[in-house]
Amino acid sequence: MFLIVNTLILLSCLLPALSFSEEAGKEPVAAAVEDLNKPLYSPFIERYVLDELKQLRIDQAQTKHEIMQQIVDREHNSVDRGVAYATDTVTYFFYLIAAATSVLVMVGWTSIRDIKERVHSLADEEISRLVSEYESRLATIETQLQQKTKHIEENREEIELTQEVQSLWLRAQQDPSPANKISIYDDILKLRPGDGEALTYKADAVLELNEPQWAANLCHQALKIDPENSQAFYQLACAYTAMEQFDEALRYLSEALHRRESYQEDIREDPALQPLINHKVFDELADLIDKLHSAPSNNV
Repeated sequence: MFLIVNTLILLSCLLPALSFSEEAGKEPVAAAVEDLNKPLYSPFIERYVLDELKQLRIDQAQTKHEIMQQIVDREHNSVDRGVAYATDTVTYFFYLIAAATSVLVMVGWTSIRDIKERVHSLADEEISRLVSEYESRLATIETQLQQKTKHIEENREEIELTQEVQSLWLRAQQDPSPANKISIYDDILKLRPGDGEALTYKADAVLELNEPQWAANLCHQALKIDPENSQAFYQLACAYTAMEQFDEALRYLSEALHRRESYQEDIREDPALQPLINHKVFDELADLIDKLHSAPSNNV
C-alpha cells in the first residue's frame, strides 16, 4: 500500500514536468537539466503524503479495533450460550426433581424415609415368605425322612425276624423228634402268630404223637387265617381218619384235592390215610380221583 502511494506521488510530480517540457518544445537540454536539479515536489505534496500516511495508520488501527471487537463479541456470545445452557440444564433438573417429588407425594411416599421404610417392609415380607416356604419344605422333607427311616427300621426288623424264622424252619426240618418240632413251631408262632403254615406243620407233628383232636383244632385255626389252605384240609382229613370219622375225613380230603391235585399221588402212600382208603366211603373219592386223572386226557 505504501509503495503504491509513493508511486502515485512520483507520477503526480512528473506529469507537470512532462507537460511543461512539451510546451517548451524547443528549449535547450541544459535548461531541462537545470530544472531537474530543482525540487520535484512542493510542501503541499509533502503535506498530502503525510496526511495519507496518517489516514492509513488510522484505518489500520480502526480495522484492528473492529477485528478485536468482533472476536470479543464472539467470545461473549459463546459465554452467553454456555451460561444459558447451564441455566436451562439446572432449571430442567429442578423441574424433574419437582415432578418426581410430586409423583412421590401422590403415591403416598412423602419422604426418603417413607421410601426406605417401604422398601424394608417389602424386603421383610419377601424374606418372611421365603423363610416360611422353605420351612414348610424342610418340614415335608423331615417327615419323608422320618417315614423312610421308619420303613427302613421296619424292613430291618422284618429281615431279622425272617432270618430267625427261617433258622427255626431249618431246625424243624432237621429235628426228627415230633415233640421238638412242636416246640420249634411254637417259637415260630410266637414270632408270627398268624402263620397258618406253621399251624399245619404243627398239626402234622401232633398227629405223629397220636393227638388227632389237637391236630384238628390246629388245622381249623389255620383255616380261619387262610380258608384256601390246602395243607390244612389235608391234615384235617388225616386227623379225622385217625378219629375214625371217615365221612368228615373224606369231605376234607376232597376239599384238599380240589385245591391241589398233587395230593392224588400221596393219598395211597400216606400211612395216616390207610384206614380211610380201606373204608368203603373211599370209593366215592376214588371215582373223583379217576375223573381228575381222566380230565387232562380229555382236554388233549
